[in-house]
Amino acid sequence: MYLYLGQETVVPMREVVGIFDMENTTISKSTRDLLSEAEKQGRVVTVSTELPKSFVVCQSNVNGTTVYISQISCATLLKRAKDLRQIEK
Repeated sequence: MYLYLGQETVVPMREVVGIFDMENTTISKSTRDLLSEAEKQGRVVTVSTELPKSFVVCQSNVNGTTVYISQISCATLLKRAKDLRQIEK
């Protein structure tokens, strides 16, 4: 199953490590450091030019860690992920 992040971007659910709210989590220095390091390594994918509302951390055996920045709210992405897990059962 795949999680739709917006603007024709999907990621495999098995690669999703976490879904985070941009506004609440970027207050933390640790989160800012994570995002900054991912950006320096070229591992950030901005899904849309709209105001970012969330970011999704994915881990792949092939590509390593990738951070997707999305205009879709964290709550919506979490609901989609939960719905996908229900379908898998």
